[in-house]
Amino acid sequence: MSKTLVTRRHALMGAAATLMTPSILRAQSTDAFPADENPIREVVPVNRNISAFQKQHWQDHFDTLGVGCLLADINSRALHYWGGDEVTHRLFPSSVPITEELTRRGYSKVVRKAKNPSWTPTASMRERDPSLPRRLEGGPGNPLGTRAMYLDWPAYLVHGTHDTRKIGRQSSSGCIGLYNQHVEELYELVKVGTQVRLL
Repeated sequence: MSKTLVTRRHALMGAAATLMTPSILRAQSTDAFPADENPIREVVPVNRNISAFQKQHWQDHFDTLGVGCLLADINSRALHYWGGDEVTHRLFPSSVPITEELTRRGYSKVVRKAKNPSWTPTASMRERDPSLPRRLEGGPGNPLGTRAMYLDWPAYLVHGTHDTRKIGRQSSSGCIGLYNQHVEELYELVKVGTQVRLL
């Protein structure tokens, strides 16, 4: 009886393996990978896990919590949020500016929030890439993702992105980018007037 059971088990496993073979072959096909990306061996490795983030305390950067505080740690590519309730703390991986020239450091605050924001590239962005549109409405192709929080520095935002490859990398023109699901969570917590520091 046990021999029959083993034989049936082997037959079922063999059938399952046969059915899965086309999927495995498709997954191994080179068509599954973008052709325009550099090979991974040429990409500088980036620590993206939470252990790479530096521990931060709001008291080291702000005099009071007020309605809340945001700290963009550009070196560890992380965004910290502390709520005005003295309990809430969130930590998110982020994208940071491509170069130091595009990086602005210092204190700011959130002056406006938008769901599904439209995007207007700055003059310098369009100079670097003339193919950019003058304006792009909110939606799947919009580089600001599903939410945006505007700072009192013109053209600087904390926003989402549909291109998840950008998170954990130097990939923005000055803004701090988050995964869409993270920026949506943060958007509900952040109030206009929230203090911001880019470190």
